[in-house]
Amino acid sequence: MRSFPVNIDPTTIQQLTFTPSQGSPMTVVEGLPNPSSVPPVREPKETSIIRALQLLDVFMGDRTVWGVTDIARQAGLPTSTTHRLLSHLVDGEVVTKDGPDYSLSGRLFELGYQLEFTRPQGLRDVSGPFLGELFATTGLTVHLAVLDRAQLLLVNKISGLHTYQSKYHVGARYTATCTALGKSMLAFEDETETRRIIAQGLPRRTRHSLTRPADFLVALAEIRKTRLAFNREESYLGEFCVATPVLRFGKAIAALSLSGSPAQLESPQTHGLLIRIANDLSQILDRQVQLK
Repeated sequence: MRSFPVNIDPTTIQQLTFTPSQGSPMTVVEGLPNPSSVPPVREPKETSIIRALQLLDVFMGDRTVWGVTDIARQAGLPTSTTHRLLSHLVDGEVVTKDGPDYSLSGRLFELGYQLEFTRPQGLRDVSGPFLGELFATTGLTVHLAVLDRAQLLLVNKISGLHTYQSKYHVGARYTATCTALGKSMLAFEDETETRRIIAQGLPRRTRHSLTRPADFLVALAEIRKTRLAFNREESYLGEFCVATPVLRFGKAIAALSLSGSPAQLESPQTHGLLIRIANDLSQILDRQVQLK
Protein backbone atom coordinates (compact mmCIF):
# COMPACT_ATOMS: atom_id res chain seq x y z
CA MET A 1 0.00 0.00 0.00
CA ARG A 2 1.33 3.49 -0.88
CA SER A 3 0.36 6.73 0.87
CA PHE A 4 0.58 10.26 -0.55
CA PRO A 5 0.42 13.40 1.58
CA VAL A 6 -2.16 16.01 0.59
CA ASN A 7 -2.79 19.67 1.56
CA ILE A 8 -5.93 19.20 3.69
CA ASP A 9 -6.48 20.39 7.24
CA PRO A 10 -4.36 17.91 9.22
CA THR A 11 -6.70 18.03 12.22
CA THR A 12 -9.41 16.28 10.23
CA ILE A 13 -7.75 14.42 7.40
CA GLN A 14 -4.19 13.19 7.62
CA GLN A 15 -3.58 11.52 4.29
CA LEU A 16 -5.23 10.02 1.26
CA THR A 17 -4.70 6.30 0.82
CA PHE A 18 -5.26 4.25 -2.31
CA THR A 19 -5.87 0.57 -1.92
CA PRO A 20 -5.74 -1.38 -5.17
CA SER A 21 -8.44 -3.99 -5.68
CA GLN A 22 -9.22 -6.20 -8.63
CA GLY A 23 -8.77 -3.70 -11.41
CA SER A 24 -10.45 -0.71 -9.72
CA PRO A 25 -8.80 1.36 -6.94
CA MET A 26 -10.92 2.38 -3.96
CA THR A 27 -10.29 5.82 -2.45
CA VAL A 28 -10.16 5.94 1.33
CA VAL A 29 -9.63 9.18 3.24
CA GLU A 30 -8.02 8.61 6.60
CA GLY A 31 -9.88 10.30 9.42
CA LEU A 32 -13.24 9.66 7.69
CA PRO A 33 -15.24 6.41 7.86
CA ASN A 34 -14.59 3.79 5.22
CA PRO A 35 -17.65 3.69 2.89
CA SER A 36 -17.64 -0.10 2.96
CA SER A 37 -17.98 -0.07 6.73
CA VAL A 38 -20.85 2.43 6.96
CA PRO A 39 -24.06 0.62 8.03
CA PRO A 40 -27.09 1.07 5.73
CA VAL A 41 -29.50 3.85 6.65
CA ARG A 42 -32.53 2.43 8.43
CA GLU A 43 -35.90 4.07 7.93
CA PRO A 44 -37.79 5.08 11.10
CA LYS A 45 -39.82 2.29 12.67
CA GLU A 46 -43.05 4.25 12.18
CA THR A 47 -42.38 4.56 8.43
CA SER A 48 -41.70 0.83 8.23
CA ILE A 49 -45.03 0.05 9.91
CA ILE A 50 -46.95 2.36 7.58
CA ARG A 51 -45.29 0.85 4.50
CA ALA A 52 -46.05 -2.68 5.69
CA LEU A 53 -49.72 -1.84 6.20
CA GLN A 54 -49.86 -0.11 2.81
CA LEU A 55 -48.83 -3.39 1.19
CA LEU A 56 -52.26 -4.72 2.17
CA ASP A 57 -53.82 -2.38 -0.42
CA VAL A 58 -52.35 -4.62 -3.13
CA PHE A 59 -54.81 -7.33 -2.08
CA MET A 60 -57.87 -5.05 -2.47
CA GLY A 61 -58.63 -6.10 -6.06
CA ASP A 62 -59.93 -9.35 -7.52
CA ARG A 63 -56.58 -11.14 -7.29
CA THR A 64 -56.06 -12.87 -3.93
CA VAL A 65 -52.62 -14.48 -4.29
CA TRP A 66 -49.46 -12.53 -5.11
CA GLY A 67 -45.73 -13.15 -5.45
CA VAL A 68 -43.24 -10.79 -3.85
CA THR A 69 -42.08 -9.35 -7.19
CA ASP A 70 -45.62 -8.45 -8.24
CA ILE A 71 -46.38 -6.96 -4.82
CA ALA A 72 -43.22 -4.85 -5.02
CA ARG A 73 -44.17 -3.62 -8.50
CA GLN A 74 -47.69 -2.71 -7.42
CA ALA A 75 -46.47 -0.96 -4.26
CA GLY A 76 -43.61 0.83 -6.01
CA LEU A 77 -41.01 -0.55 -3.59
CA PRO A 78 -37.73 -2.45 -4.03
CA THR A 79 -38.18 -6.22 -3.91
CA SER A 80 -35.81 -6.54 -0.94
CA THR A 81 -37.80 -3.96 1.05
CA THR A 82 -41.08 -5.64 0.12
CA HIS A 83 -39.76 -9.04 1.19
CA ARG A 84 -38.71 -7.64 4.56
CA LEU A 85 -42.05 -5.92 5.14
CA LEU A 86 -43.98 -9.05 4.13
CA SER A 87 -42.00 -11.10 6.64
CA HIS A 88 -43.23 -8.77 9.39
CA LEU A 89 -46.83 -9.14 8.20
CA VAL A 90 -46.45 -12.93 8.16
CA ASP A 91 -45.02 -12.88 11.70
CA GLY A 92 -48.00 -10.75 12.76
CA GLU A 93 -50.43 -13.28 11.19
CA VAL A 94 -51.83 -10.59 8.91
CA VAL A 95 -50.53 -12.25 5.74
CA THR A 96 -50.08 -15.96 4.98
CA LYS A 97 -47.11 -17.31 3.01
CA ASP A 98 -47.48 -20.50 0.97
CA GLY A 99 -44.24 -21.23 -0.85
CA PRO A 100 -43.48 -18.12 -2.96
CA ASP A 101 -47.07 -16.84 -2.72
CA TYR A 102 -48.67 -14.44 -0.27
CA SER A 103 -52.34 -13.96 0.63
CA LEU A 104 -54.36 -12.30 3.38
CA SER A 105 -54.85 -14.39 6.50
CA GLY A 106 -58.09 -15.37 8.19
CA ARG A 107 -57.04 -13.16 11.08
CA LEU A 108 -58.15 -10.12 9.06
CA PHE A 109 -61.59 -11.70 8.62
CA GLU A 110 -61.88 -11.96 12.41
CA LEU A 111 -60.70 -8.38 12.89
CA GLY A 112 -63.13 -7.13 10.25
CA TYR A 113 -66.03 -8.52 12.23
CA GLN A 114 -64.98 -6.41 15.21
CA LEU A 115 -65.95 -3.21 13.39
CA GLU A 116 -68.93 -1.48 14.97
CA PHE A 117 -71.31 -2.15 12.09
CA THR A 118 -70.30 -5.82 11.64
CA ARG A 119 -70.25 -6.91 15.29
CA PRO A 120 -73.13 -9.00 16.73
CA GLN A 121 -76.14 -6.69 17.14
CA GLY A 122 -74.40 -4.14 14.93
CA LEU A 123 -75.85 -2.62 11.77
CA ARG A 124 -75.17 -5.63 9.54
CA ASP A 125 -76.62 -8.08 12.05
CA VAL A 126 -79.73 -6.06 12.92
CA SER A 127 -80.50 -5.17 9.31
CA GLY A 128 -80.33 -8.78 8.09
CA PRO A 129 -84.06 -9.60 8.53
CA PHE A 130 -85.05 -6.31 6.87
CA LEU A 131 -82.89 -7.10 3.84
CA GLY A 132 -84.41 -10.58 3.82
CA GLU A 133 -87.94 -9.16 3.75
CA LEU A 134 -87.03 -6.82 0.90
CA PHE A 135 -85.60 -9.69 -1.10
CA ALA A 136 -88.50 -12.05 -0.38
CA THR A 137 -91.10 -9.45 -1.34
CA THR A 138 -89.49 -7.97 -4.44
CA GLY A 139 -87.27 -10.77 -5.73
CA LEU A 140 -84.62 -8.11 -6.42
CA THR A 141 -80.99 -7.96 -5.32
CA VAL A 142 -80.67 -6.03 -2.05
CA HIS A 143 -77.67 -4.01 -0.80
CA LEU A 144 -76.69 -2.34 2.48
CA ALA A 145 -73.92 0.27 2.54
CA VAL A 146 -72.36 2.93 4.76
CA LEU A 147 -70.69 6.18 3.72
CA ASP A 148 -66.98 6.81 4.24
CA ARG A 149 -66.21 10.34 3.00
CA ALA A 150 -66.42 10.25 -0.81
CA GLN A 151 -66.83 6.49 -0.97
CA LEU A 152 -69.40 3.97 0.07
CA LEU A 153 -68.51 0.66 1.67
CA LEU A 154 -70.81 -2.24 0.83
CA VAL A 155 -71.67 -4.03 4.07
CA ASN A 156 -74.20 -6.66 2.95
CA LYS A 157 -75.88 -8.04 -0.15
CA ILE A 158 -78.65 -10.57 -0.76
CA SER A 159 -79.36 -12.11 -4.16
CA GLY A 160 -80.85 -15.33 -5.50
CA LEU A 161 -79.99 -17.91 -8.12
CA HIS A 162 -82.29 -16.29 -10.65
CA THR A 163 -82.12 -12.64 -9.63
CA TYR A 164 -80.12 -9.91 -11.32
CA GLN A 165 -76.46 -10.22 -10.30
CA SER A 166 -75.21 -6.74 -9.52
CA LYS A 167 -71.58 -5.75 -9.95
CA TYR A 168 -71.24 -4.63 -6.31
CA HIS A 169 -69.36 -6.85 -3.86
CA VAL A 170 -69.46 -6.95 -0.07
CA GLY A 171 -66.39 -5.34 1.45
CA ALA A 172 -65.62 -3.27 -1.64
CA ARG A 173 -65.59 0.51 -1.97
CA TYR A 174 -67.29 2.54 -4.69
CA THR A 175 -67.45 6.19 -5.67
CA ALA A 176 -70.41 7.54 -3.72
CA THR A 177 -71.36 10.20 -6.28
CA CYS A 178 -71.93 7.59 -9.02
CA THR A 179 -74.22 5.26 -7.05
CA ALA A 180 -77.79 5.38 -5.78
CA LEU A 181 -76.59 4.24 -2.34
CA GLY A 182 -73.99 6.99 -2.16
CA LYS A 183 -76.25 9.76 -3.40
CA SER A 184 -79.02 8.79 -0.98
CA MET A 185 -76.61 9.25 1.94
CA LEU A 186 -74.86 12.36 0.59
CA ALA A 187 -78.26 14.07 0.27
CA PHE A 188 -78.56 13.97 4.06
CA GLU A 189 -74.89 14.64 4.80
CA ASP A 190 -73.67 17.90 6.31
CA GLU A 191 -73.74 20.50 3.52
CA THR A 192 -70.14 21.57 4.15
CA GLU A 193 -68.92 17.98 3.79
CA THR A 194 -71.01 17.42 0.66
CA ARG A 195 -69.63 20.54 -1.00
CA ARG A 196 -66.11 19.50 -0.04
CA ILE A 197 -66.62 16.15 -1.77
CA ILE A 198 -68.06 17.87 -4.85
CA ALA A 199 -65.11 20.29 -4.92
CA GLN A 200 -62.76 17.32 -5.20
CA GLY A 201 -64.33 16.55 -8.57
CA LEU A 202 -67.20 14.37 -9.73
CA PRO A 203 -65.62 11.42 -11.55
CA ARG A 204 -67.07 10.10 -14.80
CA ARG A 205 -67.49 6.33 -14.57
CA THR A 206 -69.77 6.12 -17.60
CA ARG A 207 -71.31 8.55 -20.04
CA HIS A 208 -74.32 8.73 -17.69
CA SER A 209 -72.38 9.90 -14.60
CA LEU A 210 -73.30 13.30 -13.17
CA THR A 211 -70.12 15.38 -13.48
CA ARG A 212 -71.44 18.96 -13.26
CA PRO A 213 -71.76 20.22 -9.65
CA ALA A 214 -74.98 22.11 -10.43
CA ASP A 215 -76.66 18.96 -11.79
CA PHE A 216 -75.46 16.93 -8.83
CA LEU A 217 -76.82 19.42 -6.29
CA VAL A 218 -80.20 19.42 -8.05
CA ALA A 219 -80.24 15.62 -7.82
CA LEU A 220 -79.48 15.73 -4.08
CA ALA A 221 -82.28 18.24 -3.50
CA GLU A 222 -84.73 15.90 -5.26
CA ILE A 223 -83.53 12.98 -3.14
CA ARG A 224 -84.20 14.96 0.05
CA LYS A 225 -87.80 15.50 -1.14
CA THR A 226 -88.57 11.94 -2.26
CA ARG A 227 -86.16 9.90 -0.09
CA LEU A 228 -85.27 8.01 -3.28
CA ALA A 229 -82.03 8.00 -5.26
CA PHE A 230 -81.52 6.36 -8.64
CA ASN A 231 -78.50 4.99 -10.42
CA ARG A 232 -79.26 4.73 -14.11
CA GLU A 233 -76.00 3.31 -15.44
CA GLU A 234 -73.93 6.00 -13.70
CA SER A 235 -71.37 3.56 -12.25
CA TYR A 236 -71.58 0.60 -14.63
CA LEU A 237 -73.34 0.24 -17.96
CA GLY A 238 -76.33 -2.03 -17.55
CA GLU A 239 -76.55 -1.38 -13.79
CA PHE A 240 -79.79 0.12 -12.43
CA CYS A 241 -80.52 0.73 -8.73
CA VAL A 242 -82.92 2.59 -6.48
CA ALA A 243 -81.85 3.44 -2.92
CA THR A 244 -83.10 5.13 0.22
CA PRO A 245 -81.21 6.28 3.34
CA VAL A 246 -81.51 4.85 6.83
CA LEU A 247 -81.83 8.02 8.91
CA ARG A 248 -81.11 8.84 12.54
CA PHE A 249 -81.72 12.40 13.71
CA GLY A 250 -81.88 13.59 10.11
CA LYS A 251 -78.54 12.11 9.06
CA ALA A 252 -77.98 8.99 6.99
CA ILE A 253 -76.14 6.26 8.89
CA ALA A 254 -76.59 3.73 6.07
CA ALA A 255 -78.59 3.10 2.90
CA LEU A 256 -80.59 0.28 1.35
CA SER A 257 -80.90 -0.36 -2.37
CA LEU A 258 -82.54 -2.67 -4.88
CA SER A 259 -80.98 -3.67 -8.20
CA GLY A 260 -82.86 -4.97 -11.21
CA SER A 261 -84.24 -3.97 -14.57
CA PRO A 262 -85.49 -0.39 -15.13
CA ALA A 263 -89.09 -1.63 -15.30
CA GLN A 264 -88.77 -3.44 -11.97
CA LEU A 265 -87.33 -0.38 -10.24
CA GLU A 266 -89.93 2.16 -11.41
CA SER A 267 -92.83 0.61 -9.47
CA PRO A 268 -94.35 2.99 -6.85
CA GLN A 269 -95.13 -0.07 -4.71
CA THR A 270 -91.43 -1.01 -4.74
CA HIS A 271 -90.47 2.55 -3.79
CA GLY A 272 -92.95 2.61 -0.90
CA LEU A 273 -91.76 -0.77 0.40
CA LEU A 274 -88.11 0.29 0.28
CA ILE A 275 -88.77 3.48 2.27
CA ARG A 276 -90.94 1.64 4.82
CA ILE A 277 -88.28 -1.01 5.44
CA ALA A 278 -85.62 1.70 5.89
CA ASN A 279 -87.88 3.53 8.39
CA ASP A 280 -88.52 0.31 10.33
CA LEU A 281 -84.81 -0.41 10.48
CA SER A 282 -84.12 3.13 11.67
CA GLN A 283 -86.62 2.73 14.52
CA ILE A 284 -85.01 -0.54 15.65
CA LEU A 285 -81.57 1.06 15.64
CA ASP A 286 -82.93 4.01 17.65
CA ARG A 287 -84.29 1.63 20.29
CA GLN A 288 -80.95 -0.13 20.54
CA VAL A 289 -79.18 3.15 21.22
CA GLN A 290 -81.75 4.08 23.89
CA LEU A 291 -81.26 0.73 25.65
CA LYS A 292 -77.48 1.10 25.84
